[in-house]
Amino acid sequence: MWSGPRNISTAMMYAFCNRADCAGWDEPFYGAYLKATGLQHPMFTEIMAANECEFGTVAEACLRPSAKPVFYQKHMTHHMLPAIDRSFIRTLTNAFLIRSPEKVLASYAKKHDQVSLHAIGFVEQAEIFDVVAQHLGHAPPVVDADVHLANPRLSLKKLCASLAISFDEAMLQWPAGPKSCDGVWALHWYNAAWASTGFEKSPSTPISLPSHLQRIADEARPYYERLLKHLL
Repeated sequence: MWSGPRNISTAMMYAFCNRADCAGWDEPFYGAYLKATGLQHPMFTEIMAANECEFGTVAEACLRPSAKPVFYQKHMTHHMLPAIDRSFIRTLTNAFLIRSPEKVLASYAKKHDQVSLHAIGFVEQAEIFDVVAQHLGHAPPVVDADVHLANPRLSLKKLCASLAISFDEAMLQWPAGPKSCDGVWALHWYNAAWASTGFEKSPSTPISLPSHLQRIADEARPYYERLLKHLL
């Protein structure tokens, strides 16, 4: 599942990992991304110590089967830096989780003050989508976060069908608190996800961004709208 940050990506991982037949991997390339960029993200030292930090080694691991039939990988699109060999992606079964840039930025800015177009991954998401669509000869599954939150059961049924796996009612509710699939960074980023026990409807309150964030949202919107055309 390819998404940017602050895009219900953790809740979606929890939904899949609550299935008895599913193993999960939280942001496999985070350590490699931080090593390559040197970005001082929250919990930098802990992330580097807890994760494999070579892109090639992580990519190989992504292609190996898990101990369970379904292997859910929560990928952040911005981790796929331009110099990375992305050919491994063609071997995966890929789906894309999108959200309006305004909602992504409003949430992201509460957790991290270094905000850029790259940091929210919209450009990279469109690039990866194009690679997968060209390989398949048709658009891969696309889920919009807010459409999903309006009717999680229907959205998950459509997603599972597109992935040729059965829908499981267990995907709609999970226990509160930390999960075994969480990355070490969960302590900083996942407080809302830990408090959740299922998908919660998106607030209808209008979002007003500061001018510097609105500029980023405006840059991101064409990439979002390109994938939105292929919504399940």
